[in-house]
Amino acid sequence: MAERTGEEKARLRVFREGSLDQGREEAWRALITAHAAAVERIERGLLEAGLPPLGWYDVLLELSAAPGCRLRMHELARAVVLSRSGLSRLVDRLEKAGLLRREPDPEDGRGSFAVLTNEGSRMRERMWPVYAKGIAEHFGAHVSDEEAAVLCRALGRVRDAARGS
Repeated sequence: MAERTGEEKARLRVFREGSLDQGREEAWRALITAHAAAVERIERGLLEAGLPPLGWYDVLLELSAAPGCRLRMHELARAVVLSRSGLSRLVDRLEKAGLLRREPDPEDGRGSFAVLTNEGSRMRERMWPVYAKGIAEHFGAHVSDEEAAVLCRALGRVRDAARGS
Protein backbone atom coordinates (compact mmCIF):
# COMPACT_ATOMS: atom_id res chain seq x y z
CA MET A 1 0.00 0.00 0.00
CA ALA A 2 1.30 3.46 -0.90
CA GLU A 3 2.45 5.83 1.82
CA ARG A 4 -0.13 8.53 2.69
CA THR A 5 0.62 12.09 1.67
CA GLY A 6 0.98 14.79 4.30
CA GLU A 7 -2.43 16.18 3.31
CA GLU A 8 -4.10 12.76 3.70
CA LYS A 9 -2.46 12.28 7.10
CA ALA A 10 -3.65 15.72 8.23
CA ARG A 11 -7.21 15.02 7.06
CA LEU A 12 -7.26 11.68 8.85
CA ARG A 13 -5.93 13.33 12.02
CA VAL A 14 -8.80 15.87 11.92
CA PHE A 15 -11.33 13.03 11.60
CA ARG A 16 -9.74 11.11 14.46
CA GLU A 17 -9.45 14.15 16.71
CA GLY A 18 -13.14 14.78 16.16
CA SER A 19 -13.81 11.09 16.90
CA LEU A 20 -15.16 10.63 13.40
CA ASP A 21 -13.34 8.64 10.77
CA GLN A 22 -13.70 9.47 7.12
CA GLY A 23 -15.99 6.52 6.34
CA ARG A 24 -18.47 7.52 9.02
CA GLU A 25 -18.42 11.16 7.98
CA GLU A 26 -19.08 10.09 4.38
CA ALA A 27 -21.93 7.85 5.56
CA TRP A 28 -23.41 10.74 7.56
CA ARG A 29 -23.19 13.07 4.55
CA ALA A 30 -24.73 10.42 2.31
CA LEU A 31 -27.59 9.94 4.79
CA ILE A 32 -28.47 13.61 5.16
CA THR A 33 -28.09 14.50 1.49
CA ALA A 34 -30.09 11.44 0.37
CA HIS A 35 -32.80 12.29 2.91
CA ALA A 36 -32.97 15.91 1.74
CA ALA A 37 -33.10 14.93 -1.93
CA ALA A 38 -35.75 12.23 -1.46
CA VAL A 39 -37.94 14.44 0.75
CA GLU A 40 -37.70 17.27 -1.79
CA ARG A 41 -38.86 14.95 -4.59
CA ILE A 42 -41.70 13.56 -2.44
CA GLU A 43 -42.75 17.11 -1.53
CA ARG A 44 -42.81 17.97 -5.24
CA GLY A 45 -45.04 14.96 -5.94
CA LEU A 46 -47.49 16.03 -3.24
CA LEU A 47 -47.55 19.59 -4.58
CA GLU A 48 -48.12 18.37 -8.14
CA ALA A 49 -51.04 16.25 -6.87
CA GLY A 50 -52.56 19.33 -5.22
CA LEU A 51 -51.95 17.94 -1.74
CA PRO A 52 -50.52 19.53 1.41
CA PRO A 53 -46.82 19.28 2.32
CA LEU A 54 -45.22 16.23 3.86
CA GLY A 55 -45.06 17.85 7.32
CA TRP A 56 -48.86 17.83 7.35
CA TYR A 57 -48.87 14.10 6.67
CA ASP A 58 -46.42 13.56 9.51
CA VAL A 59 -48.76 15.24 12.02
CA LEU A 60 -51.88 13.53 10.64
CA LEU A 61 -50.15 10.13 10.77
CA GLU A 62 -49.07 10.55 14.40
CA LEU A 63 -52.57 11.61 15.42
CA SER A 64 -54.18 8.72 13.53
CA ALA A 65 -51.91 6.24 15.32
CA ALA A 66 -52.53 7.72 18.79
CA PRO A 67 -55.20 6.36 21.17
CA GLY A 68 -58.41 8.22 20.43
CA CYS A 69 -56.61 10.03 17.58
CA ARG A 70 -55.44 12.65 20.06
CA LEU A 71 -52.14 13.74 21.57
CA ARG A 72 -51.11 16.45 23.98
CA MET A 73 -49.16 19.09 22.11
CA HIS A 74 -45.90 18.17 23.82
CA GLU A 75 -46.48 14.50 22.93
CA LEU A 76 -47.13 15.47 19.32
CA ALA A 77 -43.92 17.53 19.30
CA ARG A 78 -41.94 14.45 20.42
CA ALA A 79 -43.70 12.14 17.96
CA VAL A 80 -43.40 14.03 14.68
CA VAL A 81 -40.42 13.31 12.51
CA LEU A 82 -40.34 15.96 9.82
CA SER A 83 -41.85 19.10 11.29
CA ARG A 84 -40.71 19.72 14.86
CA SER A 85 -39.70 23.31 14.27
CA GLY A 86 -42.70 25.54 13.91
CA LEU A 87 -45.07 22.80 15.10
CA SER A 88 -47.41 25.27 16.77
CA ARG A 89 -47.79 27.25 13.53
CA LEU A 90 -48.26 24.01 11.59
CA VAL A 91 -50.99 22.89 14.00
CA ASP A 92 -52.64 26.30 13.52
CA ARG A 93 -52.68 25.74 9.73
CA LEU A 94 -54.02 22.19 10.10
CA GLU A 95 -56.74 23.43 12.45
CA LYS A 96 -57.68 26.24 10.06
CA ALA A 97 -57.95 23.63 7.26
CA GLY A 98 -60.27 21.54 9.46
CA LEU A 99 -57.88 18.59 9.64
CA LEU A 100 -57.51 18.69 13.40
CA ARG A 101 -58.96 20.56 16.34
CA ARG A 102 -57.50 21.63 19.64
CA GLU A 103 -59.20 20.68 22.85
CA PRO A 104 -58.24 21.94 26.29
CA ASP A 105 -56.66 19.41 28.64
CA PRO A 106 -59.12 19.15 31.56
CA GLU A 107 -56.30 18.00 33.86
CA ASP A 108 -53.91 20.80 32.90
CA GLY A 109 -55.49 24.15 32.10
CA ARG A 110 -52.30 25.30 30.36
CA GLY A 111 -52.13 22.32 28.03
CA SER A 112 -54.19 21.20 25.09
CA PHE A 113 -54.75 18.21 22.87
CA ALA A 114 -54.51 18.04 19.10
CA VAL A 115 -57.33 15.81 17.87
CA LEU A 116 -57.62 14.37 14.38
CA THR A 117 -60.89 15.19 12.61
CA ASN A 118 -62.65 12.96 10.11
CA GLU A 119 -61.54 15.36 7.39
CA GLY A 120 -57.94 15.02 8.64
CA SER A 121 -58.19 11.25 8.46
CA ARG A 122 -59.49 11.44 4.89
CA MET A 123 -56.69 13.84 3.92
CA ARG A 124 -54.06 11.47 5.31
CA GLU A 125 -55.61 8.66 3.27
CA ARG A 126 -55.53 10.84 0.14
CA MET A 127 -51.88 11.76 0.73
CA TRP A 128 -50.60 8.24 1.41
CA PRO A 129 -50.62 6.86 -2.15
CA VAL A 130 -48.58 9.83 -3.40
CA TYR A 131 -46.20 9.56 -0.45
CA ALA A 132 -45.86 5.77 -0.86
CA LYS A 133 -45.12 6.20 -4.57
CA GLY A 134 -42.44 8.76 -3.71
CA ILE A 135 -40.85 6.43 -1.16
CA ALA A 136 -40.84 3.62 -3.71
CA GLU A 137 -39.38 5.76 -6.51
CA HIS A 138 -36.87 7.87 -4.59
CA PHE A 139 -35.74 5.35 -1.98
CA GLY A 140 -36.99 1.81 -2.42
CA ALA A 141 -35.96 1.49 -6.05
CA HIS A 142 -32.35 2.17 -5.07
CA VAL A 143 -32.05 -0.11 -2.02
CA SER A 144 -32.07 -3.92 -2.01
CA ASP A 145 -33.99 -5.90 0.61
CA GLU A 146 -30.70 -6.80 2.28
CA GLU A 147 -29.55 -3.16 2.32
CA ALA A 148 -32.91 -2.08 3.72
CA ALA A 149 -32.55 -4.58 6.57
CA VAL A 150 -29.01 -3.34 7.33
CA LEU A 151 -30.20 0.28 7.25
CA CYS A 152 -33.07 -0.53 9.62
CA ARG A 153 -30.76 -2.18 12.12
CA ALA A 154 -28.04 0.48 11.95
CA LEU A 155 -30.35 3.49 11.96
CA GLY A 156 -32.48 1.91 14.68
CA ARG A 157 -29.38 1.73 16.90
CA VAL A 158 -28.57 5.38 16.13
CA ARG A 159 -32.16 6.41 16.90
CA ASP A 160 -32.31 4.44 20.14
CA ALA A 161 -28.97 5.81 21.33
CA ALA A 162 -30.04 9.39 20.53
CA ARG A 163 -33.33 8.96 22.35
CA GLY A 164 -31.52 7.56 25.36
CA SER A 165 -29.37 10.66 25.75
